[in-house]
Amino acid sequence: MMQAVLYTDGSQECERIRMLLKSLGGEYHEYNLGVDFTDKQFRMEFGEDASYPQITINHKHIGSLKETLQYFKNNGKI
Repeated sequence: MMQAVLYTDGSQECERIRMLLKSLGGEYHEYNLGVDFTDKQFRMEFGEDASYPQITINHKHIGSLKETLQYFKNNGKI
């Protein structure tokens, strides 16, 4: 069973990954910029060049939307 964590700023990319996670049927928890964390905390966790969203799956940091799509493709999920 997939368990994902999504760090979002509310952008279209974040909405796309949210919809994909829902369609794959796994559980996910969402953390929202300005509610659950600050941009400074985000940069400290993921690096200065990190973009939104950032995704972890089963406690492993996967990365951005593009990296997550590649992960799912490589693992036969999409």
